[in-house]
Amino acid sequence: MHGALIAGSLFACALPGSLEAQGPTRLTVFNAGSLARPLREALRLWGATAPGVEVAQENAGSLESARKLTELHKTPDVIALADEAVFPALLVPGQATWYAAFARNEMVLAYTERSLGAAEITGTNWAAVLQRPGVRTGRSDPALDPNGYRTLMVTELEERRVGTPGLAARLLAAMPARYVRPKEADLVALLQAGELDYAWSYRSIAEGAGLKWVDLPPEVDLGDPGREALYGTVSVRVAAGASHDPRRTSPDSLTIRGAPILYALSIPTAAPNPAAAQAFVRWLFGPDGRAVLARNGFTVLERPIIHGSAPSWLTTVAR
Repeated sequence: MHGALIAGSLFACALPGSLEAQGPTRLTVFNAGSLARPLREALRLWGATAPGVEVAQENAGSLESARKLTELHKTPDVIALADEAVFPALLVPGQATWYAAFARNEMVLAYTERSLGAAEITGTNWAAVLQRPGVRTGRSDPALDPNGYRTLMVTELEERRVGTPGLAARLLAAMPARYVRPKEADLVALLQAGELDYAWSYRSIAEGAGLKWVDLPPEVDLGDPGREALYGTVSVRVAAGASHDPRRTSPDSLTIRGAPILYALSIPTAAPNPAAAQAFVRWLFGPDGRAVLARNGFTVLERPIIHGSAPSWLTTVAR
C-alpha cells in the first residue's frame, strides 16, 4: 500500500458550515495504480481551490483496493478502479449502490531502447520476441490487479487471432513468477532500471513514463468498444477474497470476462466525508478534471456512464 498526503481545501459552499467549524476535513481516495499520477494531479489542483480539506491517496491494484473495503473494513470517500467490473463483482450492493464509468485505456507492451529485440518488435511479432531465450517480461498479479488478468486475456486473444494452439501457455511460461508485481505501475521502475526487457501495461502509463510501447492489434488490446463481443470470448478466474458474489465459480474464486477497458469510480455508502467526495467527483467529471485525465493518456468518455442508483447530484453530468 502506498499513500500520499496532500494539503488541500474545499469549496466553502460544498461542506455544511458545521463541518467547517469542526476543523479540517480529510478526503481519502483509494485508486488503481494506473490512476495514481492523474488523480494526484487532480487532487492537487482541486485541493488548491478551497479551504479546509486534507487529501489522502492510497494506490494499489484495483482488486486489492476493493478488498480493503470488504476484508479490512477500511472505507474511503472515493474509490476509483481500472475495471468497472470490480464494482458489481465485489462492492455493489454491500459497499456502494452505484458506480460511474468515466475513461478508457488499452493494453500495451512497454519497453525501452535497451530491451532485447527493441529494434524489431512490432504489433505482429511481439509474441515471438517474448519467447526468445533471455527476454525478461514483467506482469502484474491477476489476483490483485486488472492489468494482470487482462494480460492473460491478451495472450488468449492473440492465440485465437493467429490460430496457434498453445501460444497463450507458452507466453505465460515466458513470464515467470519472479517478474510478477502487485500492480502494473510497479513494473515501470524495473523496466527503466534495465531489470526487465518488457512489461505489460496501459498506454496511459507508458506514455506518462516516457517509455516505448508496442501497439497491439485492436483484436487483442481490449481498447476497442466495437469489439466487446470478441473480448467477451475469453475469461480469467481470480481469487475473490471474502466477497459473496453469485458469479463465483468456486467458494474462493471469481470469473472475470474480457471486455473493453473502462475505468470507474464510486462514493461508498459509508464514506466518512460524502460532501467532500461529491465536490471532488463533480470537479473530476467537469472540464478541469477531464483535461487532467486526457493529458495523462486516458480516453475520457463524453459523459460518465452511471450504473445502479444514481445520486441526484450526478444526473446532470451522467447518462
